[in-house]
Amino acid sequence: MLTPAMATTRGLETPASLLENLMRVRATTVSLCDPLEPEDCVVQSAPETSPAKWHLAHTTWFFETFVLQPFVSGYKSFQDEFVLLFNSYYESVGSFYPRKDRGLLTRPSFASILDYRRHVDSELAALLGDTSHSHAQDIAARCTLGLHHEQQHQELLLTDIKHLFWCNPLRPTYRERSPAPAGVAADIEWLAYPAGVYDTGHGGCGFAFDNEIPRHRSYVEPFRIASRPVSNGEFLEFLEDGGYSEPTLWLSDGWQTVCKRSWSAPLYWEERDKTWWQFSLSGMHEINQAEPVCHVSYYEADAFARWAGKRLPTETEWEIAASEHQQGGNFFDNSRLHPQPCSGETSFFGDVWQWTASAYSPYPGYRAQRGALGEYNGKFMINQQVLRGGSCVTSRSHIRSSYRNFFYPHERWQFKGLRLAGA
Repeated sequence: MLTPAMATTRGLETPASLLENLMRVRATTVSLCDPLEPEDCVVQSAPETSPAKWHLAHTTWFFETFVLQPFVSGYKSFQDEFVLLFNSYYESVGSFYPRKDRGLLTRPSFASILDYRRHVDSELAALLGDTSHSHAQDIAARCTLGLHHEQQHQELLLTDIKHLFWCNPLRPTYRERSPAPAGVAADIEWLAYPAGVYDTGHGGCGFAFDNEIPRHRSYVEPFRIASRPVSNGEFLEFLEDGGYSEPTLWLSDGWQTVCKRSWSAPLYWEERDKTWWQFSLSGMHEINQAEPVCHVSYYEADAFARWAGKRLPTETEWEIAASEHQQGGNFFDNSRLHPQPCSGETSFFGDVWQWTASAYSPYPGYRAQRGALGEYNGKFMINQQVLRGGSCVTSRSHIRSSYRNFFYPHERWQFKGLRLAGA
């Protein structure tokens, strides 16, 4: 899941630059709701998703709880009830409303949430403007964390809207988009790396979540990794070869999930008159075989790799290779909100998150921060898998080669794909 932790404090922005970037990010979150009707902002389509209105409120609650209340003398909550309603799962802060029931919160109104955001933004601007504050560095660090936390929720908001619209038989369009020309993905090149000891993890200046540190050494056997993600066309071959009906390709938990949930294709794929179509934020389109396959679980990614005679890379292997390549790729900033065709350019970033074979666990020497902000990575380091690289709805400024995303292996509603590796 996309969960915040404390930022590193090296290389923080100046207060003026931070305030400008923070307000830009905050305004962007609100603008993502512009194409929505009021009714769209209340509904929750699955227990793991949240209504758009809740995302707007929770990100505001975050700043109010962790920045304004500790550092503004005499600060009072905008609404006392919001402390319960919009706490996500900060046990150290207090009780919170059940995640699965967020769609029942017809009140407070959408307009009230916007008022809440304006109030908190005004207070944040005043606080960041006080450069003589005795806790100015702590305030800057927490605001930086809040900014990146909000970018995470922008991504969640878009993926939740997509799932919500998919559940509607009318298949509404969030934003019109001209589909990319149909074609065939560029050939895969295999990038080879020798055995050796490699340094990975965040070690530079600037922001990082605490699950990216400390930087550490790992011994790695020789490996090869694909220059691009697996395409729709390649995954279609797996599907048509009976991949979803062959239990020997699947992990035990994966096969049980396939049978229980009647999976026969990636999420949002739909067969019409022997042609496969795919739902996107711009509605239904015929599948473009050159685009990266998207919305697959870890189980599907692992099964495809077995079928292809390959495997998924470890997160260490992925980071070793990604660190050598520029951060190109298709991000939220491109406004396409959909994976683009796989070109001949080697790319590790954008378009789709990529499952790795690594369980989400702490790096050697990791220590969770004390207090409420320390809850948000360490306590989730169990039963989840690491993904790398960002997606078409990830902000470019939010991602880096050391960034560790993590989800449960059965989940598919995020923009998740895969990249192959081998010896």
